[in-house]
Amino acid sequence: MKIMSGNANLPLARAIAGYLETPMTDVSVRRFADEEIFVEIHENVRGEDVFVVQSTSFPANDNLMELLICIDALKRASARRITAVVPYFGYARQDRKPGPRTPISAKLVADLITRAGADRVLSVDLHAGQIQGFFDIPTDNLYAAPAMAADIQARYGDQDLMVVSPDVGGVVRARALAKRLENAPLAIVDKRRDRPGESEVMNIIGEVEGRHCILIDDIIDSGGTLCNAAQALLDQGAKSVAAYITHGVLSGGAVAKVSGSALTELVITDTIRATDAARDSDKIRILSIATLIGEAIRRIADESSVSSLFD
Repeated sequence: MKIMSGNANLPLARAIAGYLETPMTDVSVRRFADEEIFVEIHENVRGEDVFVVQSTSFPANDNLMELLICIDALKRASARRITAVVPYFGYARQDRKPGPRTPISAKLVADLITRAGADRVLSVDLHAGQIQGFFDIPTDNLYAAPAMAADIQARYGDQDLMVVSPDVGGVVRARALAKRLENAPLAIVDKRRDRPGESEVMNIIGEVEGRHCILIDDIIDSGGTLCNAAQALLDQGAKSVAAYITHGVLSGGAVAKVSGSALTELVITDTIRATDAARDSDKIRILSIATLIGEAIRRIADESSVSSLFD
């Protein structure tokens, strides 16, 4: 087994390699003067089982090209099997046609990764489950819920909890977390989104008065939806509101928005490398899932069950 990484999230790749007690593969990923990406692997990978760790987060196109070129370099170096470990799968929100004459970019990216030469894909909390079907190769979708549930139990286990989905589409995710929290009750935020990045909370479905609410979602981008939902929950009588989000995209002024919001804290995982502003924020905490990804990699390499991780 070999662990290799692009530049998107080197700290996570090193943490995974540390868990697996495997040294990182010696590789150079650099750019020419015109920003073309060049990859050079400095050790033999012939016949090896190689895992390329690379989130396609900001800058999404650069990181995606790094991943594709890394896969191509491994294929041409005769690696036995190439697994693209994409903790955050960019373009995942473009998983359907929202209107006429629009692309399904998630399918395009899946095709690019497959045609580049990947034999398998490993990701975390895909935005939509059907994205697994966009790939014509085996695709494992890991869940951050077990790590989140353990953290919630440790910090809020003695409180009267309620799990809240920030929209109707996230109910399945929220219900799965609520089940892990000894069947905690569930509430839903009814919102309207007129355009990307802007939403309005219309109603709270569920009795949240006197409860400590845990908002759960897969992605926080601009932060508007989450901050509006937190305020709406407090207006309905909730005692406090914390949020657990898998992928901390946090674009634009999202960190400042979260810092000034009614949230007691925002917990994100390290699928995306946190910015300095996010790391310095008093309200944002980072939960590592290197152990989860590392254990999944070990099981794939050993040809054992990955799904049993979540039993």
